[in-house]
Amino acid sequence: MAALAVLAVLLVAVAVALWLTAALEPYARRAEKLGVIDLYGYAGRAEAVAEAAKPGLLSSLAVLVGGFLVSRFRSLREAEVQRRLVAGGFYGLGARRFVGYRLLLTVALPAVLVFVFGLAGASAGVLVLLAAAGAALGWAAPGFYLARRTRARREQIDYEMPELIDLLVVILEAGIAFTGALRMASERLGGPLGDELRLTVQEQALGLSTMDALQHWLARCETPAVGSFVRAMLQGERLGVSVGQVLRNLAVEMRLRRRQAAEERAHKAGVKILFPLAFLIFPAMFVIMLAPAVYRIVHTLQSH
Repeated sequence: MAALAVLAVLLVAVAVALWLTAALEPYARRAEKLGVIDLYGYAGRAEAVAEAAKPGLLSSLAVLVGGFLVSRFRSLREAEVQRRLVAGGFYGLGARRFVGYRLLLTVALPAVLVFVFGLAGASAGVLVLLAAAGAALGWAAPGFYLARRTRARREQIDYEMPELIDLLVVILEAGIAFTGALRMASERLGGPLGDELRLTVQEQALGLSTMDALQHWLARCETPAVGSFVRAMLQGERLGVSVGQVLRNLAVEMRLRRRQAAEERAHKAGVKILFPLAFLIFPAMFVIMLAPAVYRIVHTLQSH
């Protein structure tokens, strides 16, 4: 009976969601178009903007729900969410749609858990705990994934920055200006660093100066390597220092910092391995080494 009631509630919820989506589809299209216009300056690739412009049932519902939450709850800080999305490489995903997806997952995950465990005959108390845990997980999981992706992306950019600087030095020594060197480097590099370079070059094409575009890059990706690179370029521009010499010194400094970071991680390895060594490896070794001796001693005592 409880399972049928849960199934009925789910069906009613799906029907209401479909009716709301159909009724508010024009408003969703308008909000999505406005979101694409806002995101145009952040699009790393043209297909990202085209993908963001495609209407869909789930996407339209997420935009509506996210817009409602953002307009009602200022604590969500739409600009901060958008900045985190751009830092994570989601150039074509608006803040309202992301918040909408989080709310939909917060509602859908507990509903699925309650339905599945309700069919299995779980008690009401267990269903309430599962619903609360599912709601908390549904809301926290997207933010956790975004934070992990942003951290991994920044670490990869920091690791690849010396190679970018070497490439820029070679291109500059060939007689090409710094703006052209950035454009050529963006065409030859892939991954997060290549995406950020292409975005910087796109901002230059839209009318920003090179230094302003570099400062926007630093605002999107606040890492030590990018900060050193942007500050060195700004200082060289103001003081009139040779860009090639500045980049050579910067490459040496970044490689030294990368080696120091590797040594720091190596020193931390001993502390990190202490827990699995003490609680996972040593008990298994003791069981393998001492079990035969303990068995023989117990067998000998029992025989006497």
